[in-house]
Amino acid sequence: MSASRSSNRRALPALAAVAALALAALAAGPVPAAGAGLPTTAGAAAAGPREVLFVGNNWEGTADVLASTGNLAKVGRINMVPDKEERLREIYLNPVKLAYFLGVRATAGEGHDQFVDDMYTTPDGSAVVASRPSFADVVSIDVRTGRINWRFPVAGYRADHMAVSPDGTRVAVSASTANTVHVLDIASGRQAGSFATGDKPHENTFTRDGRFLWNSSIGDVTSALDAPWLDWTKGDRRITVADAQTLRPVRVIDMRARLDAFGRSDLSDAVRPMSFTPDESKLYFQVSFFNGFVEYDVAADRIARIKTLPVNPATSSDRTTWVNDSRHHGMSMSPDGSKLCIAGTMDDYATVVDRVTLEQGPLVPAAKPYWATVDGDGTGCVISESGADQVTAIDFATGAKRVSVPVGDHPQRVRLGHVPADWTGPAAR
Repeated sequence: MSASRSSNRRALPALAAVAALALAALAAGPVPAAGAGLPTTAGAAAAGPREVLFVGNNWEGTADVLASTGNLAKVGRINMVPDKEERLREIYLNPVKLAYFLGVRATAGEGHDQFVDDMYTTPDGSAVVASRPSFADVVSIDVRTGRINWRFPVAGYRADHMAVSPDGTRVAVSASTANTVHVLDIASGRQAGSFATGDKPHENTFTRDGRFLWNSSIGDVTSALDAPWLDWTKGDRRITVADAQTLRPVRVIDMRARLDAFGRSDLSDAVRPMSFTPDESKLYFQVSFFNGFVEYDVAADRIARIKTLPVNPATSSDRTTWVNDSRHHGMSMSPDGSKLCIAGTMDDYATVVDRVTLEQGPLVPAAKPYWATVDGDGTGCVISESGADQVTAIDFATGAKRVSVPVGDHPQRVRLGHVPADWTGPAAR
């Protein structure tokens, strides 16, 4: 990783002070864009939507749209910040918003603004919904016109990971500075409800039947108090399981006690990316600072196994240089549940692991891989190489690299989605 991409861990001196004054701000509903309506389906009904991969280029504010299988050929590109000037004007006129905006840049953004984090499309492929950390909002963008359909400002000052319900009608987003998860109607942007979480909510995952929503909070990942004995300073890290209809928490899981019981008090309990087995009996997840992952038995409520993956000897041992407390960040599971694809972020590789034996395959070199998802036909995983501005497909069966495709600046989240069958990008305006 080049020096220009090294993590800036020094938060703004005034940030903590303004945080106490500002966290109560909560948006009541979506803000329609001028002249915008709800997502249209014109042109999509005739041939049906096409499955694609959306790649969010976080620092650039664009999303590259690629074929979901094969050579991942580029289909089109969408500007995810068409309202950039308006948002910046709003931020620079508000001292509190400006402090947080600059704070995101100095910490999680590694010196860059974070313009697009997570993305999901509407079921008909007419719109893409994205969280934008630096703008603290969620927007729906019409894929044909490139215009904003609706905008929802989240509570607090930063939007993070999202999840879409199995029926595609709702999207959940973490408001990371407000310890809140919002659940929105994906078509209108109206809030269906919200629930409280631990400190700095991060990953969201719906169960396959849509009954529950799992959220994991990761605590303060911007402080330099990264030594294992200072882990307690990171805040309240926990998994909150909410009823997806009522949005009332029904279960709270603190992995601290479970890790201690397994004999790994040295590991952080900040749960990062996660994957359920197809029957949802097992949960696999990564934790801060760890080169590996954890297997959790859901019914027994205990840690079953922990897999340690290889260390890259070139990786610095200084934990304060690891991006946002990540060591490995990004995992996906093959549809049959037999393989895990792991992004070894700070160790600059990805690998496929047999879920039964926990034996790893070849280490595929990759530049700061930040996410992993399953491709369209389920035979491979696609990782985002944020350090090389490309995505790479890896074969689940062999663990070998298939293809790499260039994308925009600092790709992070990669998600399957849909666009109209004849779509090649928004129409010129």
